[in-house]
Amino acid sequence: MFLVRSGAIEGYEKLVAELGGNPVQLMRDVGLNQTQFRNPNTYISYSRLAELLEITSSACKQPLFGLHLAQRQTTSVLGDLPVILSQHKTVREALEDIDRHLYLHARGVKLQQLIRGDDLELELVFEISSPRGLDQLIQMSTGHLANFTAELLGSDRSSLPVFLRQHTPPQTSQYPEQTAYNRLYFSADNNCIRIPNAWLGRKSHHNEEAIREHFADYLRQLQQRYPDNLQDQVRDLTGRILPGGECSVQRVAAALGLHPRVLQKKLQQQGTSYTRLLRETRMDIAEQHLRHKSMGITDLALNLGYAEVAVFSRHFKQWTGLSPRHWQREQNL
Repeated sequence: MFLVRSGAIEGYEKLVAELGGNPVQLMRDVGLNQTQFRNPNTYISYSRLAELLEITSSACKQPLFGLHLAQRQTTSVLGDLPVILSQHKTVREALEDIDRHLYLHARGVKLQQLIRGDDLELELVFEISSPRGLDQLIQMSTGHLANFTAELLGSDRSSLPVFLRQHTPPQTSQYPEQTAYNRLYFSADNNCIRIPNAWLGRKSHHNEEAIREHFADYLRQLQQRYPDNLQDQVRDLTGRILPGGECSVQRVAAALGLHPRVLQKKLQQQGTSYTRLLRETRMDIAEQHLRHKSMGITDLALNLGYAEVAVFSRHFKQWTGLSPRHWQREQNL
């Protein structure tokens, strides 16, 4: 089953209510419930989310519901993905690295990049299906892609052309004046956004305020989830930072609002250390992915913050006495 973070439709209930619909009942109609959307990091069925968007579009008589929802959102709906990718020096590097980290937000979708003359087309290709189609999911996701790319470029999302294969709905003649996506084209060859190739060499834009707010919000969640449990807070935070490649004690301490020496001292008083918690977190994540075959060993090593697969394999053998492949084979006997 392909899954997606429920945070992808942040603001859904408010928008549906404004359009005269009943969001709770619509969720029930596709087998989802309101509690699944309280924590944005709860994973739900991607197909059911697509179906929810389709029946909502019909119930609210809004053929561009997906785009209307996306325009109200920020890149925070993508979870940790924008924070991790913003660490790359150039726009090209960030876009090239999306697929490696997209699983953090959703599974069952890939980013396809296609050169067309002097332009680059960015299209999200879905592996999922839904009995009612994917039009609204494609709208919302293409809007997310436009939001993210605009932030990466440090530009206004209204400057990016958005293309949809869907035909122009008859009641949207005034649509460009009503939304943030002013350059919207229907009946296109692909569902995509388009940017000039020359922009790929631009320096990746770092929205420091957004990053700080992201970690401040996450810290509040950690404190609610693990009250007075520093070790679990460190493990959780470490697991989220690792895919970015730099998971130092300084960075973890900063996210927790502590000086590195203070964090180390507190952990020492509890009979552990940051190095030990980092090792345990890496081992837990590695074993989960190897057991379920949810990621190749090369990608797993990179997502655990290793620059080289050989280093990961050596560490894994130190932890378990077996190489990653040997350990995986034993679990499947």
